[in-house]
Amino acid sequence: MPYQTLRGGRVPIRMWTDPADVEDVALEQLRNVADLPWVQGVAVMPDVHYGKGATVGSVIAMRDAVSPAAVGVDIGCGMTAVKSSLTVEDMPDDLGALRGKLEKAIPVGRGSHKQAVDPSALPGLRERGWYDFWRGFDDLVPAVRGRLGKARQQMGTLGGGNHFLEVCADDTGAIWIVLHSGSRGIGNELAQVHIEAARRLPHNQDLPDPDLAVFLTGSRKMAEYRRDLFWAQEYARRNRAVMLALAQHVVTRYFTGRKVRWEDLISCHHNYVAEETYDGVDLLVTRKGAIRAGSGDLGIIPGSMATGTYIVRGLGNPAAYDSASHGAGRRMSRNKARKAFTVEDLIEQTKGVECRKDGGVLDEIPGAYKDIESVIEAQADLVEVQAHLRQLICIKG
Repeated sequence: MPYQTLRGGRVPIRMWTDPADVEDVALEQLRNVADLPWVQGVAVMPDVHYGKGATVGSVIAMRDAVSPAAVGVDIGCGMTAVKSSLTVEDMPDDLGALRGKLEKAIPVGRGSHKQAVDPSALPGLRERGWYDFWRGFDDLVPAVRGRLGKARQQMGTLGGGNHFLEVCADDTGAIWIVLHSGSRGIGNELAQVHIEAARRLPHNQDLPDPDLAVFLTGSRKMAEYRRDLFWAQEYARRNRAVMLALAQHVVTRYFTGRKVRWEDLISCHHNYVAEETYDGVDLLVTRKGAIRAGSGDLGIIPGSMATGTYIVRGLGNPAAYDSASHGAGRRMSRNKARKAFTVEDLIEQTKGVECRKDGGVLDEIPGAYKDIESVIEAQADLVEVQAHLRQLICIKG
């Protein structure tokens, strides 16, 4: 569907959803963002909902400024997926054992590896430059200098909340591994340091929302934030690559006797900043719950624990700053979901999926999310679907 324009800010707000379907608090957030003097434009994805600092499902293009709270505390959070040569016919009837082996290999929730993962011990991991990457830790803000050991042990871990690791099958029967995670504790700590620093700056004192505080190009604070931000985004990408390699190793060993082949992985951030140019203007584009969908870009748009995931190819729509949604998007808060649903509801809604079915993940119940089919339909001018996956195993913290 063509986008609609929401008025009320200094710049137009282009929306790939009906404004009438968006919470008032989220609309207020969008107008506050669009009123900032540094904002060039705002694009709103069909999975939009209220968030901390800025709405989840929004793309904020700024000139010479960036808001650390709009990026959020899980810097570089995103998706990675890979297709295998296995098919649903190869899978056992009882997936519990495979799920258990994956959970043993990849810590979830607050868990960490007892010892840092050695990348050279993972033959399927194609990441290079580990020495230079870790050397960059010494340049980060002093507040996190004592966290190197923790950051190393959390490399290759899932985390909690809406993060997940899945084994899926596409409509042809091919088996995929799909995962969602970010920059773990180190990204959170870096974000908190910079969010507080931005709030204290003089030019941010009269903003309608203190969470919209920005750093300005040319300032020392901006240079420090960009350095830490881009390092954390790289950490998040490598974290997902390590987890994927660990999961591939588990699956390959589980199917001993079969030659398991893997295609090239697909990876995309959806909480991050990128330097991009539109209409000849150099911009800092913040995607808060949105993926890059430039022409030909492959991306991943998940639904929920049992409603499937889409592999998409970007169409490069400049009106959306070459972006698309990052998922289905929540239709109710975590607290509301816990009150609205029961464990019995969770069991019913995840029928056929090997996953946790207890109160600890009740706030992640499929009913708490928007309809993924409608979200995909609403962005037909942003992406084209390449594959539809359904969950066989879903692991959450």
